[in-house]
Amino acid sequence: MTSPLAVVIMAAGKGTRMKSDLAKVLHPLGGKPMLEYVVRVSEKLSPEKIVVIVGHQAAPVQEAMKNFNIAFALQEPQLGTGHAVMQTETALKNFDGDVIVLSGDAPLITAETLDRLLNFHRTKSAAATMLTATLSDPTGYGRVIRDATGDHVVRIAEQKDASESEKQVLEVNSGIYVFQKALLFAALKHIRNDNMQQEFYLPDVFKIFVAEGKTIAAMPVENINEIKGINTPEQLAEAEAALQTRI
Repeated sequence: MTSPLAVVIMAAGKGTRMKSDLAKVLHPLGGKPMLEYVVRVSEKLSPEKIVVIVGHQAAPVQEAMKNFNIAFALQEPQLGTGHAVMQTETALKNFDGDVIVLSGDAPLITAETLDRLLNFHRTKSAAATMLTATLSDPTGYGRVIRDATGDHVVRIAEQKDASESEKQVLEVNSGIYVFQKALLFAALKHIRNDNMQQEFYLPDVFKIFVAEGKTIAAMPVENINEIKGINTPEQLAEAEAALQTRI
């Protein structure tokens, strides 16, 4: 018996680096808003529920997605990725199972990869599983620190907090996750915003899972393009080229 599935898509950010008045997730890619690709991939997984977290320009984003069978959660103000997922608790109140968390600005992820990630998560009986990537230059990304066996993640070392040896690690966190829903929301109640940005970060739930002795698994992605987020017009152009290649 496989666990039920829900998908949460983060789409609340401003995207100031796009240098445009348009909400970042509505920027066109192959003639469609980039968020639409993430919603369509989510649908292929046949989840019980898809929840899109909106914030900046919430109304236009909801209008653009009105033809899809999705629920919306409002994040206002925007206080970080952990805070964003907290806003979905009401929408997921009667749901119990696994939750995939995706980014509305990472439109090249495929259903095949998410299917593999979900199966990997369930095989490992993990509290949480992250999709990772190995980069030749991981600067700026959170490094995935594994235990001595290499099987389990013991922490995510953010660039600013990483030791010199941790900075040598090439495996990074993609920001795409699967969680056991009950464990996720229990942990979210304990994350704190005592950091430079005074925001609640979703990866902080991993510290809580580690402290509680829960299993955190990590699966490397095969195609690096799938996890690339779009933050600038240049990255949008690169994604357009990658999309054309795929077609």
